[in-house]
Amino acid sequence: MKQILAYSLLAASVLVAAPSAHAQLMPSAQPSQGMSVGNGSLDRIVAVVEEDVILQSELDEAINTIVRQYASNPGQLPPKDVLARQVLDRLVLMRLQVQRANDQGIRVSDQDVDQAAGNVAQQNKMSLDQLRAAVEQDGFSYAAFRQQLSDQIVAQKLHESVVRDQVTVTDAEVNNLLASPTYKAGEVHLAHIQISTPSGGGANDIAQAQAKAEEAIKAIQGGMDFNAAAIRFSDAPDALDGGDLGWRRLDEVPPAFADAVSTLKAGENTAALRGPTGFHILKLMETRQPGRQIVTEFHARQILIKPSEIVTPEQAEKKAQDLYTRIVDKKEDFTKLAKDESKDTTTANNGGDMGWFAKDAWGQAIGAQIDQLKDNEVSHPIQTDAGWIVLQRLGSRQSDLTDQLQRDQARQAIGTRKADEAYENYLRELRSTSFVDVRVPELKDPDDKQASATP
Repeated sequence: MKQILAYSLLAASVLVAAPSAHAQLMPSAQPSQGMSVGNGSLDRIVAVVEEDVILQSELDEAINTIVRQYASNPGQLPPKDVLARQVLDRLVLMRLQVQRANDQGIRVSDQDVDQAAGNVAQQNKMSLDQLRAAVEQDGFSYAAFRQQLSDQIVAQKLHESVVRDQVTVTDAEVNNLLASPTYKAGEVHLAHIQISTPSGGGANDIAQAQAKAEEAIKAIQGGMDFNAAAIRFSDAPDALDGGDLGWRRLDEVPPAFADAVSTLKAGENTAALRGPTGFHILKLMETRQPGRQIVTEFHARQILIKPSEIVTPEQAEKKAQDLYTRIVDKKEDFTKLAKDESKDTTTANNGGDMGWFAKDAWGQAIGAQIDQLKDNEVSHPIQTDAGWIVLQRLGSRQSDLTDQLQRDQARQAIGTRKADEAYENYLRELRSTSFVDVRVPELKDPDDKQASATP
């Protein structure tokens, strides 16, 4: 169940590439002082976030979830007061994102949540019923679990809407990156510690952040594990995950930091590096150099039958089965049937020809089937998100797509870096201009000099 918690209940932060949800384990309410919980005691408000509140029970449950995750190594966690502030900051930031998304009319359907729950179940090799049982066995409401998934999707959609119009990548940028030493340097596995400065902070804020970064450096030099130092000192959203940034190409790292990382050996970390949002300490975990990208491509054609207002899913399936019979048993011409019957606008006029494509380019359902067919063999109807498909494999080949994939990766790397910067700036601005009132003195960040905006 730990993997599920890591995906949802523990993911109370917002990673720029994949926003996650706050641990809302109780319905929101807005009483003047508190509300009654199951044991009859009052559940106090620990923070007011715009017109919403975060309750002590929500904070406690989120903290307890993290404590359970580190049960085998509790020494990696920071002191209780620091952990509580870190978790509360995550809850606040997620609550603000969900509110802003709602204000912009971003909505999530039940189907979106169903698909997300299905993905979690699949990742954990469970059925949906087993997932529900596992969530409830860990003491959580499955309805709250679905709400968290919904919030994650909302935050992701907000992220997409923010960066959509701000991030463009030109061919010239791609060419420059492909020619750069950082691109040729390959991939790096990094961990980091981030000591942020508040938006609009002054010299005193910068000095305090730098002193905290130097304290983290001394702790690491004194023998503290880097991941433990990240948990203790970092205020990045991934701090409680040990600051692990995973694998990324060196060119995806901001240029000012890439130069410092390129001088490291595996296991070494940088000094405290000044960036636009504060100070950063980076550790190089591993490096690797990708080889040539040789992939299997397939040539196929398809006939797509879609359900519609006048065609039920059952009728669509029967129609696809009839077409399969006409092709395989009656030897009718696939090309003509595709032109006459297929509802796929991109291939129907070409007799269903899908061209050459990598295995999953047309989706996992087609990818799984195309790999099993022999050349010229026709599949039984396949159910996909678009409808029912009759597929014929025409051929296969091995292709060296290194150059094409490198251009695609370079374009994606530039876009990802720009999106990261744009969304990080957006979140800092969102936090600095929103009304957030932490009601519990011990939960207030002693280094936070930022004044909350007036609602």
